[in-house]
Amino acid sequence: MSESRCGRVCAVVNASMSMAPVSIFRHGADEEKAETARLSSFIGAIAIGDLVKSTLGPKGMDKILLGGGKDSSVTVTNDGATILKAIGVDNPAAKVLVVLAAELLREAELLIAKKIHPQIIIAGWRKATQAARDALREAAVDHGSDELKFQVDLMNIARTTLSSKLLTHHKEHFAKLAVEAVLRLKGSGNLEAIHVIKKLGGSLTDSYLDEGFLLDKRIGVNQPKRIENANILIANTGMDTDKIKIFGSRVRVDSTAKVAEIEMAEKEKMKEKVERILKHGINCFINRQLIYNYPEQLFAAAGVMAIEHADFVGVERLALVTGGEITSTFDHPELVKIGHCKLIEEVMIGEDTLIHFSGVDMGEACTIVLRGATQQILDEAERSLHDALCVLAQTVKETRTVYGGDTGLFVLQLPTIIADNAGYDSAELVSQLRAAHQDNKSTFGLDMTQGAVGDMATLGITESFQVKRQVLLSAAEAAEMILRVDNIIKAAPRKRVPDHHPC
Repeated sequence: MSESRCGRVCAVVNASMSMAPVSIFRHGADEEKAETARLSSFIGAIAIGDLVKSTLGPKGMDKILLGGGKDSSVTVTNDGATILKAIGVDNPAAKVLVVLAAELLREAELLIAKKIHPQIIIAGWRKATQAARDALREAAVDHGSDELKFQVDLMNIARTTLSSKLLTHHKEHFAKLAVEAVLRLKGSGNLEAIHVIKKLGGSLTDSYLDEGFLLDKRIGVNQPKRIENANILIANTGMDTDKIKIFGSRVRVDSTAKVAEIEMAEKEKMKEKVERILKHGINCFINRQLIYNYPEQLFAAAGVMAIEHADFVGVERLALVTGGEITSTFDHPELVKIGHCKLIEEVMIGEDTLIHFSGVDMGEACTIVLRGATQQILDEAERSLHDALCVLAQTVKETRTVYGGDTGLFVLQLPTIIADNAGYDSAELVSQLRAAHQDNKSTFGLDMTQGAVGDMATLGITESFQVKRQVLLSAAEAAEMILRVDNIIKAAPRKRVPDHHPC
């Protein structure tokens, strides 16, 4: 074969080899490219948006969430974060954020179909986001320097937040509770200082705000039920060494007297531990773990109130509001931070006895006691109230407010969705709203009570500037991140290896 012919053959072989598909992934791995990957991302995001958007607005619909397993729990809610958590979306954003991002992607899908490059769409989004931020800033009102007007703003925000919730029929009552609780924080925004307790019985309007802290536990037998000027030691330690616990060992004795000796040795250890605890100069001991009979007797003999098995969240919050710290060792009392309060006493709520801590070191601490006929109502009331508290806490930090009812019209689909959820003619209402804005009626929005366009300033429908700005920015960033995707690579599943017993 001639040299030139050989060169041509080699070139053809090399060309054919270069055209052959080369897999760079492990067997079992999967890859989606370009339009397929982008479409997959769009479908997922838009599906989540469609799931949540029917809950928007004061007349949004509820979802029933059924838990799996033998103990199937039933949750009835229109809270977006709860819905997304139930379907397996971790760290869910606010429901409006999800819907707004989904609507942006729905529009982007149409532009992508017209072969417009994603980076061009993103550049347009960024300009639109900046224009929306400017419009939001111009529409904002700041009454932070006027205490009375600012309190009115907070009440309006609380009412607006609760309008789409279970508590809408009692929103005046709960708005007042939420505003009072947040104003007690004195601008700190530390919602940990607000404790919410749910107690079956009564009606929702029986719910109230209580100064101090309530712990849903019982005081030990034969111990004081009321203590003034309390010094509180908060602990997470085992108080059960009066029981025989010799794991993995065998103890042979020739009489029951020997067993009694072992028990006595264990009791002596516990007595020494109690004595070390008492050296802290306390008159109240609260433990996350159980306190067995013998140490309970020792505390009673010393005139110390002992409370056992307090849940971890309750112990942490109690340490925060009383100014103490959770401790597990007791050899150095001078290093332990003791909590303080003016009074500890038992109180009755319905048919239950709770322990009330008043005059705590953290003066802004308070407890909201929720009453209701069923556990489902109480759970949904807690979620609704939590939403209001979060929005109010943000407003106290950033005092600017804006009017609600979709006065901004950043995305035309949002007022359309809210009107559709209420059963009104969304096309007619949105056209009336656009006409009102053209007439410089910038405070006009959707009044879903009357099914018409109304003045939000007169109706008192107010939202937090900070929350609305964050929703806008986060939704735009989330949509941009999804639009940038052009490749999805799934790792190969790990092979199951059968267990081999060493025997």
